[in-house]
Amino acid sequence: MIRLNLALFIATLTTMLYIVGVKYESRRLFIEIEKANLNVRKLEFENAALQVEKRAQATPLRIEKLAKERLNMRSALPSVTQYIQKESNDDFGVKK
Repeated sequence: MIRLNLALFIATLTTMLYIVGVKYESRRLFIEIEKANLNVRKLEFENAALQVEKRAQATPLRIEKLAKERLNMRSALPSVTQYIQKESNDDFGVKK
């Protein structure tokens, strides 16, 4: 009878220690999940801000201004525009 009681006591003690370990691990994982969710929200906010900035940077007026200032480009005027005409439809513009 004493052996049975001792075996049951050891089994109960082992089970209690296992349960404590599982609870600790579940709390640790929960905290890790919460940190990951916080990081996701932070990254989503940052992404939204970057999308707004991207849209602001890509306005046609700003692009035209940068093309003129940095690339020394200018608007196409009819006086500097050259038009090419096809001579005939058969030879596809190839001269013989």
